[in-house]
Amino acid sequence: MASTQSTRVRRAVQRYAKERVRLEAVTDAYVALVTRLLDDAGINYLTVTGRTKSVESFAAKAARRLQGGRLAHPKPLTDITDQVGVRVVTYVLADVDAVAQLLSSQLEVHEDRDMGRETAQEGRFGYSSRHLLVALGEDRDEAGIPADRPASVQIRTVLQHAWAEFEHDVRYKGSVPAEHAPDFDRRFTLAAGLLELADQQFSAIRDRHREELTSPAEGADDDPRISPTDLAAFLAGQFADAGWSRTDHYAWISGLLLELGIGSLSELREVLREVDIAQIDRHMGYRYPPGAVRRLDDALLSVYRERYVGLHGNAHRVPLLRARLARFTG
Repeated sequence: MASTQSTRVRRAVQRYAKERVRLEAVTDAYVALVTRLLDDAGINYLTVTGRTKSVESFAAKAARRLQGGRLAHPKPLTDITDQVGVRVVTYVLADVDAVAQLLSSQLEVHEDRDMGRETAQEGRFGYSSRHLLVALGEDRDEAGIPADRPASVQIRTVLQHAWAEFEHDVRYKGSVPAEHAPDFDRRFTLAAGLLELADQQFSAIRDRHREELTSPAEGADDDPRISPTDLAAFLAGQFADAGWSRTDHYAWISGLLLELGIGSLSELREVLREVDIAQIDRHMGYRYPPGAVRRLDDALLSVYRERYVGLHGNAHRVPLLRARLARFTG
């Protein structure tokens, strides 16, 4: 029996080694897809990265056994579901939830685990990260991603990421003497508790900042666009329930405004005065909390329609905008 299992593992590892190059391309395609979804939704994030499981890591997981000697993954090539991995790092906890909601609305979710919540329910501080196992589903077709190939997506704040990376580096890449292990455990637990408090303070700072974003800043005299800072402050008041978007997205949509001939907040205010936000919400049917730039994007699309689709700055996403526009006209 043990010999049969060892042979099964060896063959699975050999096959995985041959397919890994192809999986690297699938990983890149998943990273591009997740990034595109986040950008389209206007959700703020720090980084989106990917990794394809190494052959060594796959082999170690494939050979793992349960009590009694049975393989933990009897069919390694399908039972090991984190061969393709994507990691989204956000700034605050609210954006972790926003990213999870977005992916759940756009992809097929096979598993959703909040590791931080599970740790808290055990009365401990420690590893915190949201883990989703996603696939395309039947109604989505993406170049480079097979329909039956899932991806493991980790979503965490930058502070949770720092803790997890350092803890992994110490525990798995270094050697902790047995007599020092309790002290290391205590210090990691203390650090996790402090970082949880820091995450809460980051969230409070962002919420307070949003409430007080009322005074436009001075923009560069030679830039005819509305400054990203001014636009962020304006949208925080215009769409009070929307989350922040990425800084570069405010600059990008400011360029679209200039293409439309809108070069001041007073002009933008007049354009949005007659917009029926509730009607846009009904047409879009958001199943995730859209960011401020996405809310403005949809408002401009509802006003300018085909003219907005045809802007030079929208050339890279014409099919996407036409699909959204169909919701308004359909």
